[in-house]
Amino acid sequence: MSTALRNTSTVRLNTRKAIAPCTLTATSLFAPRTAIALPAAGSTRSSFQTSRRFTTTPIAKMPQMPKNIIKKGQDDLKLSNKSLLLNKGLINGKWVDSKNGKTLEVYNKSTLATIGSVPDMGLEDVKEAIDAAYEAGKSWRAKTARERSDLLYALYAELQANADDLAKIIVGENGKSLTEAKGEVAYSNSFIQWFAAEAQRTYGQVIPAPLPGVRNVVIKQPVGVAGLITPWNFPAAMITRKLGPALAAGCTAVIKVPAETPFSGLAIAHLAEKVGVPKGVINVVACAKGDNEAAVGKELCENPKVKKISFTGSTRVGKILMSQCSGTLKKMSMELGGNAPFVVFEDADLDKAVDGAIACKFRGSGQTCVCANRLYVHEKVYDEFAKRLAAKVDAFKLGNGLDEGVTHGPLVNQAGLEKVEKHVDDSVKAGAKILLGGKRGEGTFYEPTILTDLPHHPPTDYEETFGPLAALYKFSSEEEVVRMCNDVDVGLAGYFYSKDVGRVWRVAEALETGMVGINTGILSQAQVPFGGIKESGFGREGGSSISEFMVDKLMVFGPV
Repeated sequence: MSTALRNTSTVRLNTRKAIAPCTLTATSLFAPRTAIALPAAGSTRSSFQTSRRFTTTPIAKMPQMPKNIIKKGQDDLKLSNKSLLLNKGLINGKWVDSKNGKTLEVYNKSTLATIGSVPDMGLEDVKEAIDAAYEAGKSWRAKTARERSDLLYALYAELQANADDLAKIIVGENGKSLTEAKGEVAYSNSFIQWFAAEAQRTYGQVIPAPLPGVRNVVIKQPVGVAGLITPWNFPAAMITRKLGPALAAGCTAVIKVPAETPFSGLAIAHLAEKVGVPKGVINVVACAKGDNEAAVGKELCENPKVKKISFTGSTRVGKILMSQCSGTLKKMSMELGGNAPFVVFEDADLDKAVDGAIACKFRGSGQTCVCANRLYVHEKVYDEFAKRLAAKVDAFKLGNGLDEGVTHGPLVNQAGLEKVEKHVDDSVKAGAKILLGGKRGEGTFYEPTILTDLPHHPPTDYEETFGPLAALYKFSSEEEVVRMCNDVDVGLAGYFYSKDVGRVWRVAEALETGMVGINTGILSQAQVPFGGIKESGFGREGGSSISEFMVDKLMVFGPV
């Protein structure tokens, strides 16, 4: 493992209250919420395994945990369309290796078998990609909205035709179950469909003037080259949610795919090329954690030809990128860290609340930005809710997502596993009780865990666990729980269950989050604005977010 990857730095993700700090890999700038120790370029598989401390705690023994799942050798995702699994980056219409000759191996997150390798691209590669996007932008922005719309609809059809294979790629490189992966592909494709229509809705304005004979007209124009920096937890959807509006608006793109899950982005770019998206309009750069990733991100932020940065990831990294973008005053969209509250009031339908908690907390094994991180349950229904939730969670089946009946997969990386373990251990030491789970398994598997009797200010108060841990807090009044929900520096999503119409409006308006789920644990749709407030970022994705990739131009016509 390289020296750069071994170096670590200590950071506090929430400085409001002092807690034991979380240690993150210093150079892992673009992991969505946690860091990963990937093999250095040119390293062997055995050196990667040595870096993972799989035996530091006892192996889990719950029935639903997989046994003997770690394998050696090459993984076969059994794709029908094998051309979707690409091992090169895309720059100016050419599938290329890195200029430095280095590669990055990508592993099946469940079995640790090798899926394949991609180029470990660096500064010179991303500069070339930016130049290509800049030149391609001159003709792409000149196309009519209808022409861009037609290409996006064609891409949507091709994505749909390859949906099963795209889902298998997600299962392999991310680790989620096939059912979840198919759901992600449908969700991912819906952004291309939605923005194919939005391309033709970039309406301007005619504004009445205070002076006779003057006409004020506002038109919308593409901002320019967009740098899209995406996370590993939704390898396909986080790309299309950014790429769809960028292309629809008339922008070209340089996509930095995550080191953990690069194949989904490359497959999407391949299908876009197949339907006729011109060369240079979409460019895809892959790179390993470390110096190359830092250089690629910095260049995207500082290069004056890039006019827009869209980033999904941690608040810590978002602040770094904002600082790097300040020299060129780029337009930015930031979907950053969350710490979502999930509230169950005493009048809630408990069965629906449990189902919502399952969907919200354990989707992607808890590795989503809108996962419930703090579950507040009214004292009158606390025990019953905990009992029903535990019964549902205990029925999960963990394993390789392509195996029949598997509902959940592993953590994506070792750092994520250790973070979950630390949150559980620290909470238990402070007095919390483990109702279910609480141990690691083989590889990066961790038992779905429920904690009750949370102590005062447990770790989940201050940072996202980003894993399969449901921490159940107890509360006694509406005023108390709203105060606790809002007592964090972030505000991405919040959820609550209640049948009281008056309370529904009061609480929905009082929660300091960009999105609120009311009697539902699912928020995301292509048609609605997705984003947060406070230190969860700014800007929106989905809905009318094509405007995030456009600028208003005022044209004032004097009397003729």
